[in-house]
Amino acid sequence: MQIESIEIRNFRLFREARLTDIQRLCVLVGANGTGKSTLFDVFSFLKDALAMNIGKAVAKRGGYKELASRGHSGEPIELTLQFRLEITGYERLVTYVLKIEPDEHGKVVVAREILRYKRGSYGAPFRFLDFSRGKGYAITNEEDFSKQEEELTREDQELDAPDILAIKGLGQFERFKAASAFRQMIENWHISDFHVSDARPSQEDGFAEHLSTRGDNLPLVANYLFEHHRDRFDKVLEAMRQRVPGVSVVEPKQTEDGRLVLRFQDGSFKDPFIARYVSDGTIKMFAYLVLLHDPKPFPLLAVEEPENQLYPELLPELAEEFRAYARRGGQVFISTHSPDFLNALTLDEIYCLRKDAGFTNIAKASESANLRALAEAGDLPGYLWKQGLLEGLK
Repeated sequence: MQIESIEIRNFRLFREARLTDIQRLCVLVGANGTGKSTLFDVFSFLKDALAMNIGKAVAKRGGYKELASRGHSGEPIELTLQFRLEITGYERLVTYVLKIEPDEHGKVVVAREILRYKRGSYGAPFRFLDFSRGKGYAITNEEDFSKQEEELTREDQELDAPDILAIKGLGQFERFKAASAFRQMIENWHISDFHVSDARPSQEDGFAEHLSTRGDNLPLVANYLFEHHRDRFDKVLEAMRQRVPGVSVVEPKQTEDGRLVLRFQDGSFKDPFIARYVSDGTIKMFAYLVLLHDPKPFPLLAVEEPENQLYPELLPELAEEFRAYARRGGQVFISTHSPDFLNALTLDEIYCLRKDAGFTNIAKASESANLRALAEAGDLPGYLWKQGLLEGLK
């Protein structure tokens, strides 16, 4: 899966914003309050709407008036994602459109939901799912490429409520191939909300393959890698040795009362330290390495300001770790203020957020002829950021 473009209309600071030609590693820069967190919340909103419904996802964010752009709460919110996704064994360029608005009673409903893609190399994209206010249709035999579009089986459906996503209601059925594939993709998005304090405590012995969004199952995931993917755990340990002075061994250890703790061995000391007593930066670096060496990358990984609590000289290597993760199949979105992190990137990987008349515009750094010329002359993106040249990008 790779998102190629995102169009956002009337969603908080984004009155009308668009990201195009998105790379597998996409890094957002901008002054405080320009909407970097808001862009990540677009992903969280879609995931919440799928897990619950539109009404609850909107209520979680303070209601429709708070979610819509200021002064435009009487207008619909519209999100459009274009992405590459494998459906029935073929990679397709798929477009998903979601428009929501309050109904005549003030209840937020799905005004329109469309999933479309081309069946062949030519022709306009075909709508395989089209719903409005809980009613619509989906195609059940989209993989039958021998049939003309007018011969495809169209199944009319009515959802339980007008604020339920069709991809949720129909995506659980295998016969709706496109809806099912898209639903599974969103369910596996990882929008990180990592907290060092949550990652420190010991845990009841259990099982976890993937790091949670808050990192509170770090010992369990480390133990999973240690026992089932030792080669990946060894790579994590080797990276820790290189980046954290003194750390020679990290191992998950079961205590006498059946709890699991992480123990860090400093070569200068005979006895190891448990996670509770090591630095925030050490815990955070270990958590990122565990996350980025997951044998099954998340289709989308979003991380805000990974530089916090980390030594600046470690950030270029961390940026390369994120890029390697993206190459393995997990598209990565990151926000940062760090020149050191930016110095490891290309202009193609950087998007600049800038407020204009109260709303945010988004521009790709490589679209600026001035920035391209400076980069070709040897200036690194982090230097350009410190000079304010990325903030002024139009």
